[in-house]
Amino acid sequence: MTIRIGNAPCSWGVEFAGDPRNPPWRQVLAECAAAGYRGIELGPVGFMPEDPDVLGAALDDHGMELIGGVVFRPFHDPAKWDEVMDAARRTCRALLAHGARHLVLIDSISPRRAPTAGRAAAAEQMDAAEWAAFRDRIATVARMGAEDYGLIVGIHAHAAGFIDFEPELERLLDEVDEGILKICFDTGHHSYAGFDPVAFMRRHIGRISYMHFKDIDPVVKARAIANSTGFYDACGQGIFCNLGTGDVDFPAVRQILLEAGFQGWCTVEQDCDPTLDVRPAEDARRNRGYLSSIGF
Repeated sequence: MTIRIGNAPCSWGVEFAGDPRNPPWRQVLAECAAAGYRGIELGPVGFMPEDPDVLGAALDDHGMELIGGVVFRPFHDPAKWDEVMDAARRTCRALLAHGARHLVLIDSISPRRAPTAGRAAAAEQMDAAEWAAFRDRIATVARMGAEDYGLIVGIHAHAAGFIDFEPELERLLDEVDEGILKICFDTGHHSYAGFDPVAFMRRHIGRISYMHFKDIDPVVKARAIANSTGFYDACGQGIFCNLGTGDVDFPAVRQILLEAGFQGWCTVEQDCDPTLDVRPAEDARRNRGYLSSIGF
């Protein structure tokens, strides 16, 4: 099994490039390398330098590779299409410049969905026409990434977006060509949504091209769902705990990957609120240590 373990700027609380709370990008890169990782995601486009010479030199200084990048934008909102496409093109160019392979598409948080994160039965659904247009926007970016830039494109389900719950993810997979759209599977978001990540992996391992490793504190999750807690507030309450301390069965995840002959990157993502008393560098070391202890 040739699996490499990376990390991502969101583990340092970096969700949006212009957030003044973000730590410096060089600090994130240095701490990620010091914690034992040899790969890192781009983070939101604009957080790390878009000048390939500047970023390339910094990656080389730390013995790091760029793994991929995420387009975390409102695919659900047709009025924001220009914003989505701008982020997608810039991300694709950055990945191509550094030889990174994974383009991850995430429908960002919608006010219509935020109160029902983790509660599939209560969540508002798109009508047929809205869904078709939404699906086609995702497919357009997926086709661009795959065909114009030669990237491996994966859809990532995310709490409080319109690809949140397992039936929505599977519907999208049925309707978009596997040749342009794979799965970036996030263990934590699948659990947050109320579904079994191990069972999903067993059914869909052949389409999973990339993994995000995230764990969920079941006590915080239950409280957040009961109180309709917003996603970022739940992050601040510690819903995404250190790997191996929550409800995701990582030894079973490893076994499925092993049996499938999975090769490539699995990236730790531990979303947190950077304004709180968090220690991302320490958490990154602990997460790497846990993964090593179970054979990754």
